[in-house]
Amino acid sequence: MPILIFFIAHWFLSLFCQTFFLHRYASHKMFTMSKGWERFFYILTFITQGSSFLNPRAYAILHRMHHTYSDTEKDPHSPHFFKDVWSMMVQTKNMYMLYVDKKVEPEEAFRGNYPEWPFLDRIADNWYTRLFFASIYIAFYISFAPSAWWFLLLPFEFLISPVQGAVVNWCGHKYGYSNFDNGDKSKNTSPIDILLLGELFQNNHHKSPNSPNFAKRWFEFDPTYPVMRMLNSLHIIKLRRTS
Repeated sequence: MPILIFFIAHWFLSLFCQTFFLHRYASHKMFTMSKGWERFFYILTFITQGSSFLNPRAYAILHRMHHTYSDTEKDPHSPHFFKDVWSMMVQTKNMYMLYVDKKVEPEEAFRGNYPEWPFLDRIADNWYTRLFFASIYIAFYISFAPSAWWFLLLPFEFLISPVQGAVVNWCGHKYGYSNFDNGDKSKNTSPIDILLLGELFQNNHHKSPNSPNFAKRWFEFDPTYPVMRMLNSLHIIKLRRTS
């Protein structure tokens, strides 16, 4: 039971930071926040993603490219140009590292005021830190796993953030239904969307990329949106749009 609780908590905390901070804030600027709160969520993202921390600037650049070139050959991670999800992840990783290391500058359309914190990025995005978090996960499993079978979850713990991104981009552009004709192959993948905190409403999101609520029909529910409304009411963030 402790292993299951740990895995579920790690999954949803990491996922919340990815959808709330990296996607809806860094990539789309759906809301604003003070510099202090930005640093707080930056640190929270680092802690919850752990060994698979994703650099906010690089993430945001790739995501904006994904919207502009959705399901074309220039899309960083369209499943329709790869034979399997692993190939897609490798290609995304290679492009991501170009922007992490700043070996190339993004096209003019994708330059912007992204959240950056060079000090924390240097700490978070190095192998010593990644191995430190990995050792914590391993130690926890050694202490509490009732059988060796539970150790099969460890690779997902190590790569939890890119795994979540891969599920969203693969499933969200291959399986499900469409509410809108966006000129691409984006889908809404329900009901498993609840496990991705709204991220699998890809068709809805590509129709209205700056809308903080990814659900558009009466039977759809974006779990992250009520949290954003609550944070807005507490004056932690300020939503640019509320529908």
